Amino acid sequence: MRKIIFLMLLVCLSFEGVLHSKEKLVISTWGYNGDLLKKYIYDPFEEKYGVEIVVETGNNAARLNKLKLRKGKGIDLIYLASSYTMDAIDLGLFEKINRKNLTNLSEIYPVARSPFGADYGPAYTVMRVGIIYDTAQIKNPINSWNDLWRTDLRSKVSVPNITTTAGPTIVLTAGRHKNVDAFNQPSVAFNALKDLKNNILKTYNRSSNLANMFAQGEIAAGVAMNFVMPRIKKALPSAVWVDPKEGSFVNINTINVVKGSPKKELAEKYINFVLSKKIQEDIALVKVDSPVNMKVILDHDQAEGLTYGGELIDSFQDVNWSEINKRKKSWIEKWNEIFSN
Repeated sequence: MRKIIFLMLLVCLSFEGVLHSKEKLVISTWGYNGDLLKKYIYDPFEEKYGVEIVVETGNNAARLNKLKLRKGKGIDLIYLASSYTMDAIDLGLFEKINRKNLTNLSEIYPVARSPFGADYGPAYTVMRVGIIYDTAQIKNPINSWNDLWRTDLRSKVSVPNITTTAGPTIVLTAGRHKNVDAFNQPSVAFNALKDLKNNILKTYNRSSNLANMFAQGEIAAGVAMNFVMPRIKKALPSAVWVDPKEGSFVNINTINVVKGSPKKELAEKYINFVLSKKIQEDIALVKVDSPVNMKVILDHDQAEGLTYGGELIDSFQDVNWSEINKRKKSWIEKWNEIFSN
C-alpha cells in the first residue's frame, strides 16, 4: 500500500513539474555583450511571454558548423552575419518566415526587411566597415581607402583576417585600389595586398584583439566594423572613426528560424520583439547594436559609434556576399600565402 501511495505521489509531482515548466526558446548567437542582451532583450521577452531563453554562444563559423552537424536539432533561432547567412540558406538550414507575424517590419529600413529574400529573416542591425586611426600618431588625416597604402603607415596598420566577417572587404578594397573588380581580376587585387603587407603589423580575428593593439600603442590605424569603436575610443580618446570618401562597406546581421524548430511561432514573436522601437532604442542607447527601426530617434552623442540614419545607410558600398562565398576557398588560400609568411 505504501509503495502504491509513493508511486502516486511521484506521478503527481512529475505532473506538477510539467504544468509549471516554462517553454524554452534556444538561441544561437555571439557572446559579445551578453549581459546587456539579457537585461534589455532576453529578460523582457521571457517576462512578456512566460518562456525561458537558453543561449548558445560562439563565432559565426563555429555556430554554423555546429548547426550543420546537428542538422538544426536543439536550436530554434540563430544570429548570423551576412556571408554566413548565405551559407546557411544554401544548405537549407532555415525555415521560411511568416511575414504576417512580423508586424514591426514596416518600421525598419527597407534594406533590412528582406536582405536575402522574403522567405528569410530580416536584419536586426546594420553595421559598416570603415577605418579607425589614432590622431596622436597620425597627423596627416586618413580619408580614403587608398590611404592604407601610404608609406608613412609602414607597420602601423591592422586589418581583419580573411575568415572574419569584414575580412573579404579588404580584398575588394585592394581591387579598387588598382581600379579593378576583385571578382574579375583577383590576381591584381592580391598583388595589391602584397604591397599593403608592408603596412600591416598584424591581422586580427577578434575585435578585442584590435582594441588591445590600439590601447597598447602597437598600431595607429585599423580596418574595423563600427561596433568596436566605443571600446577603442574609451581606451584611446585620440582615436577617430572614418567613413572613407569612397563609402564604407555595409554589413548586416540577421536572425532566422532554424529548419525543423518546433517553436517557429514563438521564434517569430522573438524576431518581431527585437525589431520593435522599444528594444531597438534600448539596445542602441547602451551601444550594443545600431538600430534599424526608423522610429528610433537619437541625438549626436547617442548616435556616436553607431550606424544611424537613412542618409548614412544609403551611402554604403554594397557587398555581394554570394559572389564572395563562391570564391571563399581560393581567396583564403591566396590570403594565407601573403599573410602567413
